[in-house]
Amino acid sequence: MNSPVHLVGRVGTTLRAVATHEPGGATTSEVARTAGLSRPTVHRLLTSMLEEGLTDRTREGRWLLGPELYLLGTSAATRYDVTELAHSVVRHLAIATGESAFFSARRGNETVCLLREDGSHPIRSHVLHEGIRFPLGVASAGLVILAHLPDPEVEDHLARARLEDTYGELHASDRVRERIAQTRVSGYALNPGLLVAGSWGMGAAVFDEDGRPAWALSITGIEHRFSEDRRAELGTLLLDSAHRLTGDVGRRRDRARTRTPRSRA
Repeated sequence: MNSPVHLVGRVGTTLRAVATHEPGGATTSEVARTAGLSRPTVHRLLTSMLEEGLTDRTREGRWLLGPELYLLGTSAATRYDVTELAHSVVRHLAIATGESAFFSARRGNETVCLLREDGSHPIRSHVLHEGIRFPLGVASAGLVILAHLPDPEVEDHLARARLEDTYGELHASDRVRERIAQTRVSGYALNPGLLVAGSWGMGAAVFDEDGRPAWALSITGIEHRFSEDRRAELGTLLLDSAHRLTGDVGRRRDRARTRTPRSRA
């Protein structure tokens, strides 16, 4: 991981590292490892942010995101939060497929899982959970978002991220490019057990008002439930659901633009 050199970058990296360990929290050493920063630097940052309410700490000394972040997030939700729109779509995917369904958001060069809804199938994949982050190109949500970006952005990301260093040779740039090409043909991404053997996933992109891939819907389950015939059916369902959610997002923003402030008497 390339560690940021400026203070704001290190604060952001540290907070994102803490977020990956929610809700159980993490020790200072665990946060430092995740952030790619030295332990003394992370301890200073966490302690300073504790005073501002940006972090919190349990009696056992484990770090958590702080209450001030919740308040700030609530204020920003009207502009950025589309999970309210996504809830019904994710629930429908879980019911219709029987698999675990997810909604993830792009944040820079990562995806963050925001929603999870388990289906009726008794054997479930636990690769994804709310709050987990992956680089673009990893897991079906990150792959489908990366596949819908322009080639120069794809190549820049692959050169910087070096996914194989963390996720193994199956995530080497050439292998990711192959999966991107397949995704661009089918419209949906397939993760054939690349993170955990036997745990398969599929994803479809949801677009913002500028036609950029900003979110993704995905499903995960065990390998035998993703036969070739069923993948075609699941892919169609994912793409239809993503198209519906893209439309819902666009309509909500159109309504927001047409609202005019009340004139003052």
